[in-house]
Amino acid sequence: MGDDSEWMKLPIDQKCEHKVWKARLSGYEEALKLFQRIQDEKSPEWGKYLGLIKKFVTDSNAVAQLKGLEAALVFIENAHVAAKTTGEVVSGVVTKVFNQPKARAKELGTDICLMYMEIEKAEVVQEELLKGLENKNPKIVVACLETLRKALSEFGSKIVTLKPIVKILCKQFESREKAVRDEVKLLAVEIYKWIRDALRPPLQNINSVQLKELEEEWVKLPSSPPKQTRFLRSQQDLKAKFEQHQAHGEQSDEETVVAVDPYELLEAVEILSKIPKDFYDKIEAKKWQERREAVEAVEALTKNPKLENGDYGDLVRALKKVVGKDANVMLVSAAAKCLAALASGLRKKFGTYAGQVVPTILEKFKEKKPQVVQALQEAIDAIFLTTTLQNLSEDILGVMDNKNPSIKQQAALFLARSFRHCTQGTLPKSVLKPLCAALIKQVNDSAPEVRDAAFEALGTAMKVVGEKAVNPFLSDLDKLKLDKIKESADKVELPGGKKAAAGGGGAKKAPAKTLPPAEAPPKSSGPPKKTQTGAASKVCSVGCTYRERPIDPLQSVSLDDKNNFKLCQYLVVELTLMFALSRQIEVCEERAAGVLPASCLQQLDSANWKERLASMEEFQKAVETLDRTEMPCQALVKMLAKKPGWKETNFQVMQIKLHVVALIAQRGQFSKTSAAVVLDGLVDKVGDVKCGGNSKEGLTAIAEACSLPWTAEQVCRAVNMCKLCHRFKGFINNVKTALGATNPAVRTAAIALLGVMFLYMGARLRMFFEDEKPALLVQIDAEFEKMQGQSPPAPIRFTKKSGEEEEGDEGEDQEEDGAAAAQDIMDLLPRTDISDKITCDLLSKIGDKNWKIRKEGLDETAAIISEAKFITANLGDLPLALKARLCDSNKILVQQTLSILQQLSTAMGPGLKQHVKALGFPVITVLGDSKANVRAAAMTTLQAWVEQTGMKEWLEGEDLSEELKKENPFLRQEVLGWLAEKLPALRAVPGDLMTCVPQLYSCLEDRNGDVRKKAQDALPTFMMHLGYDKMDKAAGKLKTASRDQVVGMLEKARAVMPAKPAAPAKAGGGRGSAEPSRAPPSPPVEPSKDSNASKKPLSKGKATASSQQVAAGKKLAVKIQKDDEDKSGPIFILVPNSKEQRIKEEKQLKILKWNFTTPRDEYVEQLKTQMSTCFAKWLQDELFHLDFQRHVRAIGVMIERLESESDATISCLDLILKWFTLRFFDTNTTVLMKVLEYLKLLLAMLDSENYHLTEYEANSFIPYLILKVGESKDVVSQDVRAILASMCKVYPASKVFPFLMDGTKSKNSKQRAECLEELGCLIEGYGMNVCQPTAAKSLKEIAVHIGDRDTSVRNAALNTVVAVYNVCGEQVYKLIGNLSEKDMSMLEERIKRSAKKTTALAAAPAKPTVTERSQREHPANPNGTFLRKPAQEDPNKLNQARQNAQHSESSHPSIPKEFQLDLDMIEMDQSRVCELPDLVQHKLDELLEPIMIPEPRMRSVSPHFDDLHNSTASTINFVISQVASGDINNSIQALAQIDEVLRQEDKAEVMSGHIDQFLIATFMQLRLIYSTHMADERVDKKDIVKLYSCIIGNMLSLFSMESLAREASLGVLKDLMHGVITLMLDGRMEDIEDGQQIIRTLNLLVTRVLVKSDQTNMISALLVLLQDSLATAAPPLFCELVIKCLWRMIRFLPETIDSINLDRILLDVHTFMKIFPKEKLKQLKSDVPHRTLKTLLHTLCKLRGAEILDHLSMIENRNESELEAHLRRSVKHNGNLSGLKSDRGNEKTGLCTVSREDRMSKAKVSDILTEIFKKIGSKENTKEGLTELYEYKQKYSDADLEPFLKNTSQFFQSYVERGLRLIESEREGKARIQTSAGKIVSCVRLSSSNEELKPAVYYERLKILRQRQGLENNSKPQQRPPISSLLSSKPPVASSTDMLHSKLSQLKESRELYQQEHNTHSHSPTHAHTRSASPAANLDDLKKRLERIKSNRQ
Repeated sequence: MGDDSEWMKLPIDQKCEHKVWKARLSGYEEALKLFQRIQDEKSPEWGKYLGLIKKFVTDSNAVAQLKGLEAALVFIENAHVAAKTTGEVVSGVVTKVFNQPKARAKELGTDICLMYMEIEKAEVVQEELLKGLENKNPKIVVACLETLRKALSEFGSKIVTLKPIVKILCKQFESREKAVRDEVKLLAVEIYKWIRDALRPPLQNINSVQLKELEEEWVKLPSSPPKQTRFLRSQQDLKAKFEQHQAHGEQSDEETVVAVDPYELLEAVEILSKIPKDFYDKIEAKKWQERREAVEAVEALTKNPKLENGDYGDLVRALKKVVGKDANVMLVSAAAKCLAALASGLRKKFGTYAGQVVPTILEKFKEKKPQVVQALQEAIDAIFLTTTLQNLSEDILGVMDNKNPSIKQQAALFLARSFRHCTQGTLPKSVLKPLCAALIKQVNDSAPEVRDAAFEALGTAMKVVGEKAVNPFLSDLDKLKLDKIKESADKVELPGGKKAAAGGGGAKKAPAKTLPPAEAPPKSSGPPKKTQTGAASKVCSVGCTYRERPIDPLQSVSLDDKNNFKLCQYLVVELTLMFALSRQIEVCEERAAGVLPASCLQQLDSANWKERLASMEEFQKAVETLDRTEMPCQALVKMLAKKPGWKETNFQVMQIKLHVVALIAQRGQFSKTSAAVVLDGLVDKVGDVKCGGNSKEGLTAIAEACSLPWTAEQVCRAVNMCKLCHRFKGFINNVKTALGATNPAVRTAAIALLGVMFLYMGARLRMFFEDEKPALLVQIDAEFEKMQGQSPPAPIRFTKKSGEEEEGDEGEDQEEDGAAAAQDIMDLLPRTDISDKITCDLLSKIGDKNWKIRKEGLDETAAIISEAKFITANLGDLPLALKARLCDSNKILVQQTLSILQQLSTAMGPGLKQHVKALGFPVITVLGDSKANVRAAAMTTLQAWVEQTGMKEWLEGEDLSEELKKENPFLRQEVLGWLAEKLPALRAVPGDLMTCVPQLYSCLEDRNGDVRKKAQDALPTFMMHLGYDKMDKAAGKLKTASRDQVVGMLEKARAVMPAKPAAPAKAGGGRGSAEPSRAPPSPPVEPSKDSNASKKPLSKGKATASSQQVAAGKKLAVKIQKDDEDKSGPIFILVPNSKEQRIKEEKQLKILKWNFTTPRDEYVEQLKTQMSTCFAKWLQDELFHLDFQRHVRAIGVMIERLESESDATISCLDLILKWFTLRFFDTNTTVLMKVLEYLKLLLAMLDSENYHLTEYEANSFIPYLILKVGESKDVVSQDVRAILASMCKVYPASKVFPFLMDGTKSKNSKQRAECLEELGCLIEGYGMNVCQPTAAKSLKEIAVHIGDRDTSVRNAALNTVVAVYNVCGEQVYKLIGNLSEKDMSMLEERIKRSAKKTTALAAAPAKPTVTERSQREHPANPNGTFLRKPAQEDPNKLNQARQNAQHSESSHPSIPKEFQLDLDMIEMDQSRVCELPDLVQHKLDELLEPIMIPEPRMRSVSPHFDDLHNSTASTINFVISQVASGDINNSIQALAQIDEVLRQEDKAEVMSGHIDQFLIATFMQLRLIYSTHMADERVDKKDIVKLYSCIIGNMLSLFSMESLAREASLGVLKDLMHGVITLMLDGRMEDIEDGQQIIRTLNLLVTRVLVKSDQTNMISALLVLLQDSLATAAPPLFCELVIKCLWRMIRFLPETIDSINLDRILLDVHTFMKIFPKEKLKQLKSDVPHRTLKTLLHTLCKLRGAEILDHLSMIENRNESELEAHLRRSVKHNGNLSGLKSDRGNEKTGLCTVSREDRMSKAKVSDILTEIFKKIGSKENTKEGLTELYEYKQKYSDADLEPFLKNTSQFFQSYVERGLRLIESEREGKARIQTSAGKIVSCVRLSSSNEELKPAVYYERLKILRQRQGLENNSKPQQRPPISSLLSSKPPVASSTDMLHSKLSQLKESRELYQQEHNTHSHSPTHAHTRSASPAANLDDLKKRLERIKSNRQ
């Protein structure tokens, strides 16, 4: 008992899990009672038992299990969450319950399964039961079969899917266990009840005895169809009907059994692989016996009733040949049977072959033998079922005039049989008319059998479509023949016992359901003009004589299903009043007489206008005095309409009459019936000059009384005489009619009306006018543009309502957010039902195993949706097919499916709601994809769907919770992020959101950090709707550790929980005042007009005919327009990663490699297949058309779209180039020239886009292009040469070279010659580096052609070798190898001749040579990585200002230009020194004279300084030109020489005037390093480091001298900053040793450039650079660094404001703001650019105040400038204060970190210094402390540090002193980067670790630096000054100058030493840096070299 007492105290759920069976039994019993007590199906109590229910049913104790089953059954029946347990519980029932011996257990198990089916989980249950059939235990199998049988019996074949069950029947019939066989027999009988004979084919293979037994049982079954007796929870309406019928003993019409096609239950058989291998040989054999064997073999295979889809083309062609040409009738008959069987087995899939076979069969009907004819008839009938009559009509018409009567007869009989399978929809007039015409000819045929067949066919047609449709075609027949046709029609029996259509066989009326889609009115023309609304037609049928156009009383009533009584009551009153008014005018007169004076009534129709006027004045007075309740409105308006009524000729009388109408409408209870009496009169007078105002007043009053929509519609009807049923649609169509009016004033008014409508409806209004003319659309768009941004005015007039209606309105739909306020515009769009286009063929394509076919299916689906534009919610089986594709292994197809779903959201609108469960949640599943682009596409789709459906559908049920259960981090973070975004905007959410909370808590503890963060973000939004208490309670179910953590997060979330959005304020005007454009999408309302329209009898007479013509004309116009629109879309489709996929497939040999001598068919077919996914269908058809003119047209379109579709063109580039290679094999010159034209434009576009061809693209195109270089027509070969030249801009010249080398092996001599010429051009333009694989190998092959037989080839080869000679000189003889004497002599002669030409050219000025070279436009880099600058915009005022500034800064009148730097030439050629003209002789020795001065103090200007300056300028130009050399050593040498000049203050002045030139050469060298040297593996990285160190050293020297630094112009500074920042961000620098050191030094350089440069130029340069980087989408880090520089410049402004040209700065800012307006800046990912610009302007305003507005002189149209407005606001805000000091920050490490500088008062000095010394004392912050101490001392030089230092150790004082010295040298640039053993050692290098360095280390470094600077090792170190003096005095600008001057005295003596060092430069590992060499030695050497060159020339 002790044990019992323990478990008895436990809660119920713990008892149910207890190990003691009695405890469990007790738990189950208590649980059962609990479950029966719980009333709320959504009670949280149910959730406790979710995980236990499986244990209930699988309990190991039989007694406990029984009770557990009972409890589980009650749980499943009542719990809302029970559906979650379906799979595990049913699985447990099958395995653990069905094998129990107790019948009660099995019974409960079956009940549980059926209950799960009732709660909508039939699929899962059926799946588990089918799995149970595979169990080895026969008891389980029997129980599963029995359960399936009961399920089918109760739920029916709609709920239980029969196909998988039928599939397993045969296997179960073969079971050894009799019980299983008996049970399966009962199941088969049950299935037969539901599907009847459809079950026979699948069971044909079972044992004959069993089949016989089944037949006997089937016969006993009743003929009446079975009925569903148990219903799903969603079928409760059906259940109620069923019970109602049962109670009354009636037969339910609803319960009709869906006919099952036996074909669908069969398994498809694959037969193509089973066809004998020799079939195609035998079928062609001469012996008929062999042919018979072949046909019989196929006939046996085709007997299978369902065949697997495949390529049956060859088989069909073979059989067709037998039918058409074989002389043996037996074989013809057999082949026809095979074709019939194929058609029956393949069904719609055979449709593609139908067109091939039918003409042959029809021709073969000439055969008269009955067996053949019968076989042919069976074949053609079977084939007809696979296609449509429309597809076969041409073939049939082709044989109707055949001379052979048998063919005509059989064709007519075939038509008769075919018509029986048609309906009105599948037999439209367009098909019927030509067939009837042909049959009428046969009616008059001489052969009686032909006539009879024709009568039968026409009679069948009449039976199917009705007399009315056929009679127009039979007008020429006499009565006798017509009677015979009708007699035939009466005899016809349609399949399935269907009744005939209207007019057929005496029937007069067609059911509405058979109205075919083809007969529906065109969607673009709005509602059908021939139909009326239902209520109106009822009025007319009673015999309404009241009006020609009846009023629709329904329009004034809200058609709400709940208010039917009110509706009927209203209709009765309205109709009674209408008929009373129409028949009893005297009643009106009596009622009017009661309120009007007698004289007034008598004079109303007087002939004297004055009497009528007096009468109307009395009328007006009477109306003004009448009370609202007493006024008989209808009687009064009837009096006004009394003769002369609205035809009154006197304008004064008419004015009063119209005014009275307005009074009656305003003051009385004015109804629509009253309005209908006066509206025509008012509308007629609207345009009247005198009465128009009064008429409009009357219309306005009526609109207030009867609602504007109704009044507007009536007015439009009166104007346009059209009968429209939907208010809004009618109104839109009326506006369309007005837009098409001939009167321009009407069109203008219509456009103005659209503008007002746009205010309320927004951009969606334009959708209704897409098909208008372009010119009209432009006007409409202009009107919309005017209204853009305006909000609609508040309504001032409201429709009158009774108090009851207002109260009712307020009570309804409060939770719909005002959805009833205005009908959603999207619901009013005409929608197309595309379900009939979703064919089985399309669905099978989408589900095909081959991804290409699946893609085709998806393409077709997208095309169907885009063609329909707006669609209904009916999609057939498409959702299931698309759902499968969302899980496709091919990610491209997943993305394509997502794009289709996005299309659906736009096309379907709010109707999308019903597809959320089927298609919406699978989209959420895709959010878990590993690829970011797929997830992004899924999220875009999800957002598009939610926009249409709202969030309610997504949050209902447990689907969202199930998705979050999946432990996929991507899925979780995307979904939670989405919920966090959407939930705050909702006012209310379904309670099911609570089911997501456990998953949310799970995500809070997810191992993925992103998931946790998203969950934390979503937590407050969940709490906002569910409340803290509920969330806290849910957290209580978590484990202790998790609970504590989650509760803590809940507390935090509670603090930041957003408030729920307030309910929208209700407008005073009720419904009419709401804005339709802001109303949320309302659910789709099925328009009643369709059902009504379909039931209306069509009107007759001339009007009908004319309207049909108009409709036909519109249809044609729409069709033509559609054809045009088809070509207006994009011609290329941008499919992500499609090109990469093609490359991958070619590498894996999945597709053919594009390599051939002539293109074969398989290459063309492969290209077609690849193009189908990327090209517009019409363009592909044009490209592969047989007519060459179509090719030209297609290329023309491609040229037009090249710019607009550049991205898509690049994505399809490989396919475009492949197609062009096919055209190279054509002989048509027109196409070829068009191709070459396109290629030139294409390459230009690729160059501008900075795109480079891939190996894949080049290999499949360039070899075929080179074939055309040998074209005999010069115009072609010239174009090809031009294309090859352009090719080098988008593909490396070194890689083009091998293709040209291959071209030299051609048999075509012209091709060889042209290729050799092109090779010469490449070598001339790019140097020897292009020769691949090696120069020697290439030149040997080229030299072979010197001995060619063809003269042009020989000349070309010689010219190419001469080009090599010009590049590398005598070395060419080594490279070309051994040549014959004859060839060698020719070569030498040619080289001599070329040398003479070169000399002659050299004598001429250098410019023409440069120009000639530049014409080739070859880039400078043979490896193909080019840096292109973006195209400059047209010069404006700013550019002119810049150019003027640059000109003034860079020009120097006294400097000769013989050696001025030619930028174009340097950019073109960096591989070698260009050939120079004759050099001007200078006295270079004079350059050395000033350097020989022994004392640096001797700085007096030499008397010959001007001479020296002039003579050295040209030398400096030459040296600068060497800076940009492609040879690293030349560049280093030039930099070293310039550095020597810059480091001497007295000589640095010679650089004045050359600064821009030098900086240009420098950043060009930086660009060359970045693009070429770094990418070239052959270049030693140590050399690159050397070059970098030299460049940076030069720059530091240059920007140390402010006078020189200020000469740098704006454009040069911009390019310099661009180059330096690009270098800083180069990731490759990290891989280089000492790369980090270079980047640190670059930081120092940038700081120096910012400080020393001209401040105006610097700020302008940075603004332009920022503008360019934002425009070209530069990397974020680049923009960030540019912005940091700008902030630095802004901090300098207080000191530099006086020296800055504010006009130019503001012009730059104006241009920036013009290109990037505020809105555009705010769209950027970062707001920093915007803030930077604002800070700059704010600082300028603070410093200059209101004066800043005087500096806008350079801005044109300054009033329109956004800048001026901003400045005015800033000035106003600042109160015109100027001169405010801004803080200036100092950077610790250049751009990377900027130390902060606080304004300090002297009172805080002690605290600040204490804090600084604390930092110095700590290991982590010692560097920061030293920097702050240095900056503090610089700012407050009088600060006393002694009190802080005196108590410290000597070591600490030394450490501080050393640190400050290092910072000093770093700040002032004394640290030079030196190279030793290939490494940079900088004096600014600090320890990267946090370890404290010993003094000895610093001392050693100091010694090394002193050595490197030229100081002796044994020199005594100078006495160090105390630290306080170091900090108080600023260091000199150039502390090493004295040392350099002392060293210069030894320069001439050290020339020889320098020469030795120069020779061993690249070999000595300990080589000193080049800059330490003597400039004099270099100049001497240069002088000798120049003299040598000059003597050689002479």
